[in-house]
Amino acid sequence: MEKIKQYQQIIASTLKEYATSNVPGMEDEVLLDFENNHFQLVTVGWNDGKYLFLPLFHLDIKPDGKIWLMVNNTDVRIAEVLVTKGVPRMDIVLGFQPQAIREYSDYAAA
Repeated sequence: MEKIKQYQQIIASTLKEYATSNVPGMEDEVLLDFENNHFQLVTVGWNDGKYLFLPLFHLDIKPDGKIWLMVNNTDVRIAEVLVTKGVPRMDIVLGFQPQAIREYSDYAAA
């Protein structure tokens, strides 16, 4: 349980660091659900006459304490950022990758 609380704080602070939209009419929002362990950074607003809602990052913490990276629509290697902040590679799952490919990554397969 302590590990999950630590990971919640690491994820929350990391998403806040990346919430830096500089596009006029657009705003980054950090969505933190500590009760259900869902965390997102989304960009919302109007750009060129179109309304956009774009999830940049979506991470979940599963009951076993592993962080699942569900969405990464950026060029930031967010899993590596988490590793530099103290999360072991074996506690990170690249959930957006097919299960058959995950075993070849430097992270947990599941």
